[in-house]
Amino acid sequence: MDGKGRATDNAFMERLWRNVKYEKLNLNPLESGIDLYLKVQEYFNYYNHQRRHEAIDNEKPIDKYRNVA
Repeated sequence: MDGKGRATDNAFMERLWRNVKYEKLNLNPLESGIDLYLKVQEYFNYYNHQRRHEAIDNEKPIDKYRNVA
């Protein structure tokens, strides 16, 4: 990577992990590393298959992916 677009990539990643922490991890205390793995997996399943995203016209990412692919 040559550095072009790196700032927007960082902003996206920071926003994504902030959502993971605020919407899932802070609301459900963790008991172990396995518990962390399962909760993050559950959140990303929700994020990609159920949650609507304003940036893509309130569509679900999986629906957008299926229409493009």
